[in-house]
Amino acid sequence: MEFSSLKKYSRLKWLIPVFSAGILTAFSLVPADDWQDKITNALALFNKRYPQEKVYLHFDKDFYASGETIWFKAYIMIQNQPSLTASNLYVELLDKDGNVVMKKRLPAAGAAAAGDFELPETLKTGQYQVRAYTAWMLNYDPEFLFYKNIEIFDPAKKNALPSRDTAISRDFAVQFFPEGGNMLQNAAGQIAFKAIDQNGYPIAIAGTVQNSKKQTVAEIKTVHDGMGSFELTPAAGENYKAIVRIATGQQKEIALPAVQSEGAVLKLYNRGSRIFYQASLANPDDSAYYRMMVIAQVQNQMIYKAVLDAGEGRISGFIPTQSLPSGIVQVTLFSDKGQPLSERLAFIRKNDQIDLSFMNAELSKDPRGKSSIELFAPDSVQTSMSISITDADQVLKDPDEHNIISNMLLTSDLKGYIYNPAWYFQDTTKERLQALDLVMLTNGWRRFNWQKILNNDMPKIKFPYEQGMSLKGTAVTNTGRYPLVGGKVDFIFKQPLDSSTSFASAPTNDKGEFEVPNLQFMDTVLVFFQGNDKQKRWKDVQVTFEPHFFDKSPQVTLPYPMRVPEGLDLAAMSRFLNTASESNKVNRSMSNKTVYLKEVNIRDKKVTPQQTTEQRYTSGLFSSGDGYTFDLTKETPYQTNVFQYLQSKVAGLNIAGDINNPSMSWRGAKPSLYLNEMPVDVSMLANVNINDIALVKVFRPPFMGGFGGGAGGAIAVYTKKGGDNKGDETIRGFERMKKAGYSLVKEFYSPDYAVKKEVHALPDKRLTLFWSPYISVDSITHATTIHFYNNDFSKHFRIVVEGIAADGRVGRVEQVY
Repeated sequence: MEFSSLKKYSRLKWLIPVFSAGILTAFSLVPADDWQDKITNALALFNKRYPQEKVYLHFDKDFYASGETIWFKAYIMIQNQPSLTASNLYVELLDKDGNVVMKKRLPAAGAAAAGDFELPETLKTGQYQVRAYTAWMLNYDPEFLFYKNIEIFDPAKKNALPSRDTAISRDFAVQFFPEGGNMLQNAAGQIAFKAIDQNGYPIAIAGTVQNSKKQTVAEIKTVHDGMGSFELTPAAGENYKAIVRIATGQQKEIALPAVQSEGAVLKLYNRGSRIFYQASLANPDDSAYYRMMVIAQVQNQMIYKAVLDAGEGRISGFIPTQSLPSGIVQVTLFSDKGQPLSERLAFIRKNDQIDLSFMNAELSKDPRGKSSIELFAPDSVQTSMSISITDADQVLKDPDEHNIISNMLLTSDLKGYIYNPAWYFQDTTKERLQALDLVMLTNGWRRFNWQKILNNDMPKIKFPYEQGMSLKGTAVTNTGRYPLVGGKVDFIFKQPLDSSTSFASAPTNDKGEFEVPNLQFMDTVLVFFQGNDKQKRWKDVQVTFEPHFFDKSPQVTLPYPMRVPEGLDLAAMSRFLNTASESNKVNRSMSNKTVYLKEVNIRDKKVTPQQTTEQRYTSGLFSSGDGYTFDLTKETPYQTNVFQYLQSKVAGLNIAGDINNPSMSWRGAKPSLYLNEMPVDVSMLANVNINDIALVKVFRPPFMGGFGGGAGGAIAVYTKKGGDNKGDETIRGFERMKKAGYSLVKEFYSPDYAVKKEVHALPDKRLTLFWSPYISVDSITHATTIHFYNNDFSKHFRIVVEGIAADGRVGRVEQVY
């Protein structure tokens, strides 16, 4: 059951009662100064005006083959609470060059949304990335959008898997991170390090730290995933270097950060129930750093404040954490000039996630056997959950695992790549807590910059917090000389999907601007519009519409690097691709299943709608040929032009660069271009409105059908003729346009073998046996039972459930049977 009301559940209710008492009792005799108020007020203003929204996507699996469907469920949070008012979610599939290959605008409700990507069998295989976000999230650093690397394989090449980088000799890099940000002279401190190989994956190192006299002052050894730390008391005026090596013997010398002769630094000791902090000065006699302040915040909300006086020896204290939920605490040390001096992160790790478990599993390993399993959630708090059941022997897990817990509690708040973050949440052993603290030392919190918000340099809000879709524009009169002031624009919306009609009227302001807010419709709607001057001063009114950012598909700069997965079981991957190939054949049979009629001798094939369109438009050698046909009379493309439409749709055809003037190649040659079977150049085809195109034919190289032919194949574009604008009826006095709405979501196919159907005669090669983005738990029994049927071969099942609770907690359970 999804969250059904807008009631605010707050896990942050502990903030005011718990910590205000601590602040008052610790330093009740210290009067508040302007510099203190400036800092705390800046944080409070930022928290109030700029709430942080997050998105996480649960996928049915980690790897896919072309021809499969990517199923996903989105969870949306704001300030670590369910974002119940979020209405629009945007999800994109990006190729390795940042081109938008597919995209979805999905309706969100109850802090969730569900969707899918149908991967064409012709999709170019390789590395892709899924990006998901709300419009509000675009106002901030794009690194905090949701990203997931997904590799898509070619099932036809099951015996020629992509080669992995298994070179014995690897290049590597090491970064050093002094605790608190700086190495201060004569101040003992912890220095963390992080080592990665040439692919960006962690690598183990060992070595020593030497001073300028080549004396060893510290030992270096990796603790977990390329990370470790050592203690060092830097001497004044000294320079240090690290001499490190990897397992192959390759060695490097790396200079450590310079030793600072002035300033202050913050050290933390995370004791679980409380965090002990201590400030250290480079020069204990430097009175410029006597008065300082410590502020701790969680999710932009202050939880602790204390004023220090180094002159009186007051340089330390405790931050109580008993009432804090799991997550990152940011602790910052400020000077009395209001300048941030040092910063340190700590992670509060508790077993406070949703308690989920499986019970009463009755799983059949027989072909097409019926199975059932119970999901138990003893907590009475309302939850939103999704479930995936896959073949555990053929569907591989990415060793670099990201899940809802590691994302919502850790990686969504940090910049920088963290390998296999799910590992840190498997238990609360000392080993994992120490490794998690190394993550805090080597990755920075950057959701906001203290210096900027202290100077009132707040984020520029370019994108509103959307509530449904809106239609914005401007109306002008007198051939565009004047805005239509005090007029209106009338609308008629016709929905081809269900033949419904609705009406709206939007007034214009003194700039002629208008808006129709809170629109809700699926797929595509026909918009008929007419500008009206109420005072009838002008007969002509021209209406132009403001494009929505999602109507465009610019190339995306990817802040999150694509990395080739390592450590995959090639034998299991080969089995997966073999099954995916067979599954694609079954799906084609289901789509084009031949129906045989008794005592009827059929000599001619039935003409498909696509063939009908092709036969009406093509002629001569263009009517045949080896290639691909795309009938655009049966769809509403979102792309800007034909080149963007064709990206990644045709295997072997490479379209890259500026989409209005792309570079193209196929088998080393450039394809020939035709418009209505006449040769044209790139610019002419790029300027053809995608909505005016009826048919696109792409011919494999070589193509000899047109004038001159082409060693690089050909792209033939046909513009629409009368009758092909389906639903394009006109309304007198109104102009017309099409507007894309929410993407339709396909229903997951889950066969019921208890019922006899003709389609059951086909082989069952499903690798995702069950997927449901919305599962609910009974409020009385706190359990729900999931039923599903096996395919023809699976013997082991991986079952994963993820979800969020109404109070903001997250949960996950995974089991292999």
